[in-house]
Amino acid sequence: MSYSHTARGKFSIASWSESVIVDIDGGGTTAGDTYYPTRGANRATVSYSYSGDIDGTSTVVYLIAYKADAAPVLGLERFEGSIGGHDGTCVFQHIGSQDQGSVSARIEVVPGMGTGGLIDLRGSADLSIAGPGDSGYEFVLSYDIG
Repeated sequence: MSYSHTARGKFSIASWSESVIVDIDGGGTTAGDTYYPTRGANRATVSYSYSGDIDGTSTVVYLIAYKADAAPVLGLERFEGSIGGHDGTCVFQHIGSQDQGSVSARIEVVPGMGTGGLIDLRGSADLSIAGPGDSGYEFVLSYDIG
């Protein structure tokens, strides 16, 4: 689907908390306070901050699979702020995959979950991240409102 508008911005991670749901093999690694199973699944609660045409904050809950190759990542994110000058809240659905060095995802606005100026928001973004994002990560949302 094509959309009439494009909002460009950057997002950065404000906080990240992750815990094990299932550890299939009983083996993995620990980094800081977080345990990452070699094969298994974790739940992560993440806060993001956005700047640019997309300006605001959000919280996302991810279900993250861990395995040797591309593993699924699913999430729901509640955004609060402004997109293209329209203030309100909306929910993004994340469907993607990750490996040891990168994440790619399709992000879509969940219809019927917006408020304020984002109540009728429709849109999507393709996200591809590799490596650390010390200055944030690019985010480009194609969208329509109304």
